[in-house]
Formats: sequence, structure tokens, C-alpha cells
Amino acid sequence: MPHYTALVTILAILFYVYTGFRVPRARRRFGLKAPVMMTGNLEFDRIFRVQMNTLEWMPVFLPLLWLFAYYVGDRWAAALGVIWIVARAWYMVGYTHAPEKRSPGFALQSAVCIVLLIGSLVGISNGLAHGG
Repeated sequence: MPHYTALVTILAILFYVYTGFRVPRARRRFGLKAPVMMTGNLEFDRIFRVQMNTLEWMPVFLPLLWLFAYYVGDRWAAALGVIWIVARAWYMVGYTHAPEKRSPGFALQSAVCIVLLIGSLVGISNGLAHGG
């Protein structure tokens, strides 16, 4: 059973929940009532976009994480998952302060997903080539 990957999955979900909790706090802080989304208030818009961008990447990251865990290894998947979470936090901090500071975190989390994708494809191919 991939226990480390399961733990990292929970951590990724907790990170997403954290980004979600930041949005209503920002709404209160800036006096914005739901359903207002993109407001022109740059601070609020950046907080909101971090949460939405994290949501947009979760359906890419999570399946790749689990495929990698199954076909390559639990510990490697978990290590890459931790890097992805750290990169998302880096993205969040950068983007919250200035949009141009989001790029390093975004690039790293994207690179992790590419590694997870390639590793999963190699693992699946190896399994198929060896009769699995």
C-alpha cells in the first residue's frame, strides 16, 4: 500500500483547503460579497487566482502522483509530491506579493508534473512490455 503517497495526497488537499480559506478572509478584508470574483482589487484577485489555479492543477497532479506511486514507487512519488506542495506554496507567496514573482513556483510545480507524467508512462510501458 502506498502510505507515503496517501499522506502526501492529504497534505496536498490540506494545502488546497488553506488556499480556499484565504478567499473568504480576503473578501471580508476588502469588503467584497460573494459571488463577486474578479474585482479589479489586485490583492483580492491574486489571492483568488492562487486558489483557483491550485484547483485547476489538482486533477493533473493527483492522478499522476498515484500512477507514479503504482508504477514507479511510493517513496519517489511522495518525495515529488512534497516538492509539488512546496512549489505551490512558493507560487502562492510570490503571486500574492506580485504577479511576476509567481513564475519560479509555477515552473517547479509544472516540472514535477512532467516528471510524474514521464515516469508513469515509462512504468506503464515497462509493465506492458513485460506481459503485465
